[in-house]
Amino acid sequence: VRLVESGGGLVQAGGSLRLSCVASGAITSVFNPDSFDWYRQPPGKQREFVASIDSSRNEQYADSVKDRFTISRDNSRKRVYLQMNNLKPEDTAVYVCSARRLGITGQGTQVTVVS
Repeated sequence: VRLVESGGGLVQAGGSLRLSCVASGAITSVFNPDSFDWYRQPPGKQREFVASIDSSRNEQYADSVKDRFTISRDNSRKRVYLQMNNLKPEDTAVYVCSARRLGITGQGTQVTVVS
């Protein structure tokens, strides 16, 4: 099983992007009970928590993205999403998806926000 992120890109401040993370090779009984996290690593900085969703769809967010970002999951498609609205230049980072029970992390997708 591996996690593959997509949906990153270059966007102007105030714009939106939707990131997707697919658990390639996972079966339902493995995907559904797992909790997933989105992290990001801004250039020259350490990785930081962005958002998480558990098997009951309880969501948590970093204060810096609360009310702008929304995490969701589609168990039938084995995907986790991160909808990012009102993007700011400080959101520029590589965004990675992580599965807690599986203990795996994807390669990431680059998000660049320009003013």
